[in-house]
Amino acid sequence: MYGKIRAALKIKRMKQGIHPQNYRLVVFKDMSNGDSFLSKSTANTKETIVWEDGKEYPVIKLEISNTSHPFYTGKNMLVDTAGRIDKFKKRYEKKK
Repeated sequence: MYGKIRAALKIKRMKQGIHPQNYRLVVFKDMSNGDSFLSKSTANTKETIVWEDGKEYPVIKLEISNTSHPFYTGKNMLVDTAGRIDKFKKRYEKKK
C-alpha cells in the first residue's frame, strides 16, 4: 500500500553518502555575553577549552547566539561585535 502511495506522490529518498560522518562534541562560546554550551559539530577549530566536566573540547567562538540575540531574549540590546556602529556613525557624520 505504501509503495503505491509513494509512487503516486513521487516521493524521493534522501541521497546517501552526502552527510558528514565526523561529528564530535564541541563547545560553542558566545563572545558577547560569555555563555557557552556543548553540542555536536563538524566545524574545524584549533582552539580548545576545558568544559564543566573536566574534559578538554574544541571551542568555536560565536558573535551572537540565542542567549544574546534580542529575538530570543526579549531585550532590545545592541550588540556591536566588529565596530559596525562606529563605522556607520563616521560615515553618517561625513554626509552632514
